[in-house]
Amino acid sequence: MRVLMITGDRNFKPGNQRYDLQRAQVEELASIYWGWGHLFFKLPKGRFDVITAQDPLLRGAFARRVAKKTGARLNLQIHTDLSALPWLKRRWAMFNLRKADSVRVVSEKIKQQVEDIGIKAPTHVLPIYIDVEKFRSIECKPHAQKTILWLGRFEPEKDPLCALLVLQKVREVGIDARLVLLGTGSLEKFLRAETVRLSLTDHVKFPGWKSDTAPYLAVADVVLCTSKHESWGASIVEALAAGVPVVAPDIGIAREAGAIVVPKDKIAEAVIDVLKSNKKGELKLKLPTAEEWAKAWTQSLI
Repeated sequence: MRVLMITGDRNFKPGNQRYDLQRAQVEELASIYWGWGHLFFKLPKGRFDVITAQDPLLRGAFARRVAKKTGARLNLQIHTDLSALPWLKRRWAMFNLRKADSVRVVSEKIKQQVEDIGIKAPTHVLPIYIDVEKFRSIECKPHAQKTILWLGRFEPEKDPLCALLVLQKVREVGIDARLVLLGTGSLEKFLRAETVRLSLTDHVKFPGWKSDTAPYLAVADVVLCTSKHESWGASIVEALAAGVPVVAPDIGIAREAGAIVVPKDKIAEAVIDVLKSNKKGELKLKLPTAEEWAKAWTQSLI
């Protein structure tokens, strides 16, 4: 099978773990990064059996056109909560999905959404591949100050401001804690200003985004998720695999994975309880091995 991937991940190429896993399963895997600043390119030569896109919106529309032109099968992936999309984007996604020969989603929740909107194509559930053993091998390092770790993009849908407000409440009850905001995004300037306004400057760290989160998980007492919605939640799985408890609203994989799930207005209380009790995290979700995942990915194209 020859597969062409339309991706929004600049790093999806030889040497990338997911790319290498997928490439080993097929005759050929070509990838094209398609995003702002890189909208025009030549398609790889040769005939492809499957054109797959990492979302059902812009990339999905482009993949649909390529598949129609070349006679290839169309496979669309969904890595986001469809219910969280604006109305117009949701309609666009539905239009593209109705043209797909197969659909891959990252959770049962999204599969149900796909079925509810009347998509008839075979829909396969396959989460993002995570080498959980890598995170299970992380050893907790001694640290003097209680540490709350937040990971993600500084964007409105992730609600990083909530993390600052949680830290404020934690410190108000007498717990000497700090917050590490591991990420970047459009709200960074605002968050830094709020840190000053809330008198938390000495207790909040902005290390930027780091692809290797192990050193931060090793000194974290709790991972805090404040997102308004998630399709899955890789950082939740990674933290629990490392033995770090996770406090989150009922989004994505949180409940199934073993996070402490509470309403958004109860997050601070849950974090305080974790810090006082020294709870440990446990990943309750069984994930496929690399070999199992790669084979399931091949099947998801059919």
